[in-house]
Amino acid sequence: MKRIVLSAVGLLLASVPVVGHHAFGGEFDPNKPVLLKGKITKIEWVNPHAWIHLEIPKADGNISCEFTPGSKCEEWMVEGGTPNSLRRRGWGKDSLKAGDVVTVEGYMAKNGSNHVNGRTVTLPDGKRLFGGSADDGGPGGQ
Repeated sequence: MKRIVLSAVGLLLASVPVVGHHAFGGEFDPNKPVLLKGKITKIEWVNPHAWIHLEIPKADGNISCEFTPGSKCEEWMVEGGTPNSLRRRGWGKDSLKAGDVVTVEGYMAKNGSNHVNGRTVTLPDGKRLFGGSADDGGPGGQ
């Protein structure tokens, strides 16, 4: 009876989907650098990656445009490193806040979505922080 129960539990566990960690090259295109300037709408300090949500103005399809209040905007998601790795690189939970206008240098998602790997983030005071993965050519590892 024990074997039947253990086998059933094993089969149930084997059927649970596993979400794996991705490599930079699996999701982002190193040949498609992007420069975004926008207003932070939300920051998520979660594992395995921190996220910065930006409101980026539309400008005739040009994604590298100046922020102008009242313009029609689209939401972008900027993926950073792990919260722990970002802390080691000088980030803090108070480094960014909703409403800050930042500039992000990064790489576009291969699927063409509004999803970017954020290599560097320039803060409102001009300070630049590294935020991407080691695979994008930046310093350090995750």
